Amino acid sequence: MAEKSKILVIGASGYIGKFIVQASAESGHPTFALFRESTLHDPVKGQLAKDFKSYGVTILTGDLQDHESLVKAIRQVDVVISSVGALQLADQFKIIAAIKEAGNVKRFLPSEFGNDVDRARAVEPAKSIFEIKVKIRRAIEAEGIPYTYVASHYFAGYFLPTLAQLGVTAIPRDKVVIYGDGNVKVVFNEELDIGRFTIKAVDDPRTLNKILYIKPANNIVTFNELVALWEKKINKRLDKEYISEEQILKQIQESPTPVNILLSINHSVFIKGDQTYFEIKPSFGVEASELYPDVKYTTVDGYLDRFV
Repeated sequence: MAEKSKILVIGASGYIGKFIVQASAESGHPTFALFRESTLHDPVKGQLAKDFKSYGVTILTGDLQDHESLVKAIRQVDVVISSVGALQLADQFKIIAAIKEAGNVKRFLPSEFGNDVDRARAVEPAKSIFEIKVKIRRAIEAEGIPYTYVASHYFAGYFLPTLAQLGVTAIPRDKVVIYGDGNVKVVFNEELDIGRFTIKAVDDPRTLNKILYIKPANNIVTFNELVALWEKKINKRLDKEYISEEQILKQIQESPTPVNILLSINHSVFIKGDQTYFEIKPSFGVEASELYPDVKYTTVDGYLDRFV
């Protein structure tokens, strides 16, 4: 069997990054995680670095603002995965420059892990965030760097524990707010499954210079179907409040950051249907659960069982 690629995760301590590191390590890839020196002294992130080490991950120190440290880290690996957060998306131009100088990278997966930004029709402020991701894509392509873009859609762990309700801390048992008519198809994937599908793709020629869409059939549901699944589990009907597109657009205008960002992403997904309105064509994309039927993923239905 071919040797597994060495993988560097930049943004390893972030929300999705830690799941990517875990998936990489458990799949037998030599795995490296980039940490800032100062981060290693942070009680929470320092502990995370220790946890990574316990399952065989090599911790490298470096900084997006330190070109030489980036080049040095990148020269030790074959694949670079960025999972930096929204505020650092533009810093990925520095990763591109370092990859270009290092000259050894077989694949770069930039920080995507959401909607396919080339096909999103979001309003502000989500629009500007998506536009940075689009610019990163074009820069990667212009430099001729081999890539895979991962469209993982909604994080189950972020949205399902509250049924995508804003400003609540527990799953609703009496009343639920539904965006639009509730009939738009949406995709929810558990974070570790996203990590596992992502790692499967790094050495796969079928995903080279393509978008990897994580859209398992059992995880594509409408808001109404999601609520119906939950009602069946708790054997109770919820009061439903449907809010129109006009109401959502007004809320986006009137809400502070980051609530307005979340609302504008929800508008893109639940109203515009940006995760499911187009067909995946072989010219630009592939679907993860079709490529990797051996990945046993958590279904939306199974995920909700945790809250009964």
